[in-house]
Amino acid sequence: QVHLVESGGGSVQAGGSLRLSCVATGLFSASNCLAWFRQAPGKEYEGVAGISTQDGTTYYHDSVKGRFTVSQEYAKTTVYLQMSGLKSEDTAMYYCAARAGYGVNSCDPTKNNFDYWGQGTEVTVSS
Repeated sequence: QVHLVESGGGSVQAGGSLRLSCVATGLFSASNCLAWFRQAPGKEYEGVAGISTQDGTTYYHDSVKGRFTVSQEYAKTTVYLQMSGLKSEDTAMYYCAARAGYGVNSCDPTKNNFDYWGQGTEVTVSS
């Protein structure tokens, strides 16, 4: 059974930084995708960043390119989202998600549905 637990959310002023963490257990595929989504109040879910556990390829939503960095630790069971240059529009609940991933772009959260989700961690950016 896949289980995802996020941590690291909080409140920060615009321009500040936060690092989110997600511990994934129970991943059964030889090739997995781990990703971050977010949902702002009154808005739909949005894929923010994704990473392939197989080869480390990363994917980003255009709105966070150059500001956010997704990475994984060596055992490939923890994924991080380093967020810098935060803006008020980054305020949202952030969710970690996972899916089995094969093929080009299969780990892009802006193009794929993900099967397993964590409970979320809240990020608030004040201007």
